[in-house]
Amino acid sequence: MARNKRDTSLRKVQLAALGVTIAALAAMVWVALRGPEGGPDLGQGDYALQATDGTPFTEATLHGRPSAVFFGYTHCPDVCPTTLGDVAGWQRDLDSAASQLRIFFVTVDPERDTLPMLRDYLSWTDGVIGVTGPRPEIDKAIAAFRIYARKVPGQGSDYTMDHTASVMLFDSDGRFVEKIAYQEPIETVLPKLHRLIGIEH
Repeated sequence: MARNKRDTSLRKVQLAALGVTIAALAAMVWVALRGPEGGPDLGQGDYALQATDGTPFTEATLHGRPSAVFFGYTHCPDVCPTTLGDVAGWQRDLDSAASQLRIFFVTVDPERDTLPMLRDYLSWTDGVIGVTGPRPEIDKAIAAFRIYARKVPGQGSDYTMDHTASVMLFDSDGRFVEKIAYQEPIETVLPKLHRLIGIEH
């Protein structure tokens, strides 16, 4: 009888631990897909990165023209290719107005994502600019944009990255305006982009 009670108690503890683990994983996925909380200081910080077009990427880069910024990595199996495909669709729908919007893809995996790697990865896109730099500077950018990024170990030395999947929109003064959720319908995306670049409808 005592053993049965111990077994029952152990199962309860195991189930409780499993529940906590599932809840924690669900929370991480929710945070990643939801994206960062907005605010006037989003994107502001002392990070100093390099872009594939040969220019620096700093807080000042967000000034001058409207910008879309999202984080990812070249070994991403699904979210990043999907988002880049969505971006290509947005550009097609914006037509000639697409040139008014700068789009930045900032890596969360600088150990593998060098400038040449990013240039090759983004070569099929219409002007998406890749951004990388030393790990400490990437971490500063991750903090400044308040995104989620975490390394997930795989087999051997392999790994993937969990990361925020939303796209952040900034006006020509470098102020955060709003975000586009992962795989958000084009019916709500286009009005956001039109407002950002000043197209009246």
